Amino acid sequence: MDELVAHGLETYSRHPLFNTVGIDRSYYAPLSSQELAGYAKQLPPGFRCLMKVWSRVCSYVDPRTRAPNPDFLNAKLFRDEVLTPALASFKEHLGPLLFQMLPLSRSELLAPQIFNQKLEQFFAALPRGPSYAVELRNPEWMTPGYFQALQRHNVAHVFNHWERMSTLGEQLAREQSFTASFAVCRLLLPQGVGYEEAREAFAPFDRIQARDDAMRADVLRLVQATKQARRQLWIIVNNKAEGSSPLTIRGLLESSV
Repeated sequence: MDELVAHGLETYSRHPLFNTVGIDRSYYAPLSSQELAGYAKQLPPGFRCLMKVWSRVCSYVDPRTRAPNPDFLNAKLFRDEVLTPALASFKEHLGPLLFQMLPLSRSELLAPQIFNQKLEQFFAALPRGPSYAVELRNPEWMTPGYFQALQRHNVAHVFNHWERMSTLGEQLAREQSFTASFAVCRLLLPQGVGYEEAREAFAPFDRIQARDDAMRADVLRLVQATKQARRQLWIIVNNKAEGSSPLTIRGLLESSV
């Protein structure tokens, strides 16, 4: 296990199937310059990673107490704790910074227009140059005003396959769903299936347990759409999407040839 921790990223980056990776650990606490420098040492030149932003910035309520979070979309906190260390030690390997919104109950949801205003103010206060992407966990926020707010700041909408979101195909069909010069897709959980349920059903993640042909077809449509629009597409696959992320990736690649 120590060897995997020390050199796993280096081994992963050499595999011909993988040309990016998602850094999830940064969602739970910001990574220091030293930690990011350690990651950078394991990666070949040009290998870029999609990195989650600290949940304190992305959560409208505290995930434990459900009390309002005063640091939701706090631009200064993001710049100081997330962006500055990333640019100092990981700039060559930094792909999109992903703002994964905390799923909310109906009683907790901000009105869409207020949410869109907060997005506008937040991204207007950030420096240009880094790539930013927003992943919703509440389809109620996926309004025309949301797409327009992202588009004005070249921020990508994340096409996510997740238990309570619209399908990838439905998201792709929305007008203006391509909001940036690049696109991001994350295949996470089957619709209607929770995280713990999928983990118990699919472990040890060494084979396809629940092939999702509709999801795969939607991904291929997304690939074609981004090619036609001359956009770069980042795809991240979780083991819990079908049972084994490497095998899902291989299946998608074989279907696209």
